Amino acid sequence: LAPGSPYQLVIEALGNYPQKKFYNVSKLGGAKYDTLPYSIRVLFESSIRNCDGFLVKETDAMNILDWKTKQNNVEVPFCPARVVLQDFTGIPAMVDFAAMREAVRNAGGDPVKVNPACPTDLTVDHSLQIDFSKCAIQNAPNPGGGDSQRPMAKLSPLKAQPRKLPCRGQTGCKGPCSAGDSSRNSGQFAAQIENTPILCPFHLQPVPEPETVLKNQEMEFGRNRERLQFFKWSSKVFKNISIIPPETGMAHQVNLEYLSRVVFEVKDFLYPDSVVGTDSHTTMVNGLGILGWGVGGIETEAVMLGMPVTLTLPEVVGCELTGTASPLATSIDIVLSITKHLRQADVAGKFVEFFGSGVSQLSVADRTTIANMCPEYGAILSFFPVDNVTLKHLKHTGFDKAKLEVMEAYLKAVKLFRNDESSSREPEYSQVVQISLSSIIPYVSGPKRSQDRVAVNNMKSDFQACLNEKSGVKGFQIAVEKQNDIVPVQYEGNEYKLSHGCIVIAAVISCTNNCNPSVMLAAGLLAKKAVEAGLVVKPYIRTSLSPGSGMVTHYLSSSGVLPYLSKLGFEVVGYGCSTCVGNTAPLPEAIRNAIKQGDIIACGVLSGTKNFEGRLCDCVRANYLASPPLVVAYAIAGTVRIDFETEPLGTGFNGKSIYLRDIWPTRRELHTVEEECVISSMFKELKEKMEKGNKRWNLLEAPESTLFPWDLKSTYIRCPSFFDKLTKEPVSPQPIENAHVLLYLGDSVTTDHISPAGSIARSSAAAKYLTNKGLTPREFNSYGARRGNDAVMTRGTFANIKLLNKFIGKPAPKTIHFPSGQTLDVFEAAELYQKEGIPVIILAGKKYGLGSSRDWAAKGPFLLGVKAVLAEGYEKVHKSQLIGIGIAPLQFLPGENPSTLGLTGREQFSILFPPELSPGMTLDIKTSTGKVFSMIALFENDMEITLYKYGGSLNFVARRFL
Repeated sequence: LAPGSPYQLVIEALGNYPQKKFYNVSKLGGAKYDTLPYSIRVLFESSIRNCDGFLVKETDAMNILDWKTKQNNVEVPFCPARVVLQDFTGIPAMVDFAAMREAVRNAGGDPVKVNPACPTDLTVDHSLQIDFSKCAIQNAPNPGGGDSQRPMAKLSPLKAQPRKLPCRGQTGCKGPCSAGDSSRNSGQFAAQIENTPILCPFHLQPVPEPETVLKNQEMEFGRNRERLQFFKWSSKVFKNISIIPPETGMAHQVNLEYLSRVVFEVKDFLYPDSVVGTDSHTTMVNGLGILGWGVGGIETEAVMLGMPVTLTLPEVVGCELTGTASPLATSIDIVLSITKHLRQADVAGKFVEFFGSGVSQLSVADRTTIANMCPEYGAILSFFPVDNVTLKHLKHTGFDKAKLEVMEAYLKAVKLFRNDESSSREPEYSQVVQISLSSIIPYVSGPKRSQDRVAVNNMKSDFQACLNEKSGVKGFQIAVEKQNDIVPVQYEGNEYKLSHGCIVIAAVISCTNNCNPSVMLAAGLLAKKAVEAGLVVKPYIRTSLSPGSGMVTHYLSSSGVLPYLSKLGFEVVGYGCSTCVGNTAPLPEAIRNAIKQGDIIACGVLSGTKNFEGRLCDCVRANYLASPPLVVAYAIAGTVRIDFETEPLGTGFNGKSIYLRDIWPTRRELHTVEEECVISSMFKELKEKMEKGNKRWNLLEAPESTLFPWDLKSTYIRCPSFFDKLTKEPVSPQPIENAHVLLYLGDSVTTDHISPAGSIARSSAAAKYLTNKGLTPREFNSYGARRGNDAVMTRGTFANIKLLNKFIGKPAPKTIHFPSGQTLDVFEAAELYQKEGIPVIILAGKKYGLGSSRDWAAKGPFLLGVKAVLAEGYEKVHKSQLIGIGIAPLQFLPGENPSTLGLTGREQFSILFPPELSPGMTLDIKTSTGKVFSMIALFENDMEITLYKYGGSLNFVARRFL
């Protein structure tokens, strides 16, 4: 804060930890601070800690403190604690840093000083392509990491008889596992997860050579060797950056499971963890109490360079959770219900923050899932302040006790810890949305369409109504006198009785909304309790278990519940779409005949997405979609004509009636097993995997020189020309004289129209460049893969076939080179202008730069030689990006545009900049026809003016090292 400010802060020591220091922002804000939402408190602390009078001013901090009156009215800077990149967006950022080192050296500076100013983690997770696949092996469980000899989980395992069928005799198994080897298949059911090799999905036995995975990994490393070597070099020479190698995990998962700090500690100084990232799932971390959201490549690169991101001080919607969820409601029921409420509450472009007594009922997995679904309801982020549930989760993820104690003490000191038991009042919010968890009840869908939802407590009566209704979308039109018919059937030496509503197919499938592993774990825990109580599933019911992914298998096996599911008949059948696409094995002939003979409305229950009549089997006419634990419950009951509240599932040991409530796992039980048996092992394994790396990455050779040895033959990595005019002292903005119009565009030109994206068309300028380098079309790859080569990306700028240039009159990536009159590719015309020493500008209509933030939507035009954009209006983020790269954004005066001014775009334009620019000033534009008109220079503050004068943010930062 400014010297002499009444808001000056003294750095305080932390209670019982005098060596730990922090800014006690709660004292600075007083009563105002106590009313701020927790998420805004994080913004406030960041503004105080980073206040330098230039990038972050005292007025910015005070605007945040006055959030209640300033929300939606002012822009504020935010300096996050760290940055997360994935490789597609990370490659151009790191190439820029490598080029900056080169430029600083050439200008007489020390290149070793060039490093990211903000801690940065880059995850290489977007380069894998599926070149090889094999049904069983491709989808076999491989959660990765950990000790292959890790002991069984805490739950007591059930002994299971070894299977008698050898692997090659099992339908669908195409990998040579050792299931037929009695020495390896006897004894305790294999419930532990191997690191390598992959396991056979049918027997959970090691597959000797996971050839599909190995082949794909080999292709990944071969195809992307140049990029990976560059990343390896970056990890060696740059400080403040960590490269997460391939085969470790996706950016958002690694960010959540490994990189999150919750509280940063640097040289005994404490401050809240916060993050911006280029991955769309960055918002997941808000479930851990870490403020974070996704931004574009330009913004993340700016943060890496030590500059803040700017945002309009947002409204904050408080979401109050009250009541207690139904015991039968799963995590998915709760998450989807909350998501639905928020979608209806109009929270687009706002922060959402959760409070109320019901929050503590949500596990961290629930919270991160809700936070990750922000795009579903349009919020910038959904924030869950740190509470006791968070701390318990962190304990199980490997945070040591001392660190947790410091974390808790600090968060309480700055009032960032939410405590249900505290008497302090809740923050004030822009609006409050109330959701009663008690109103969330479990549903099933059916019997013929997935949109026909039936509350579980109404299932029996609803099925009865279906029997009565006329044939149609729900009805079966069964005569009243036949509705209680019973058909006896002999099966495996025993007699059973089939009736309307009897279940003959029960499939537990980890599919779409049921892919949350905790829901599958609930099915396993229910199975465990059922077996221990003496319940069984009738043998004629076609049961199956398809976990869907290695992570789901990890949950089921590390918790020790797989044997219990197997005991009830739910054995792993594979890892692909099966029952819900009709891939069910035929029912036993005796059962089929009995169903047809008695015209029985037999039922299937599955946790999939499709339940059309006859889809599972032609003689199964009623099909219901249900959560995995309900599938198991209905399988045990053997019928859908049951009221779980008043009727038992069956008879257990000693003839005792067992009700669903007796075996249904409580949320507390589920969370305990999830945290203590599953989460802890997952994080331990991930940590070990992160520390060990992988063999290919470890053996990958990369240079260790301070400067990157650019390979002039490379078509992936190339030193860009952003720093070609770097000098020790900034140069005053130069006039733009006699510029030609490169493109004359209309309204709503998006960043997709501007930025290179997708595959490289064979007729494009980029394709011609690559062909001249000796590449065939098969080797072109995509623009995304070649973002480290500015020559490719510049040629791909404005190469969208949907681009409508008024000079051409139809969609095409073409323009006119006016000195010669030729119609050329945009790049070819720009290249000619640059050779002739003629600057170029762009004419555009309203909302120029609409759409998602893309770094090359600004970098590309800059390298094409564009000096200014003259438009009726801009998308705000893109306007800032133009300034950040060194392009002047000019806006026509209200009511004016090229048409009203009589401009054709064929004129030449001259723009004179005064020695001193000021925010919002007007500039005079002169044309070669003698016309003079004024435009607004859209520099909104001194920082933007400074960045433009220095030639953009890259050159501004580079000069710090000279």
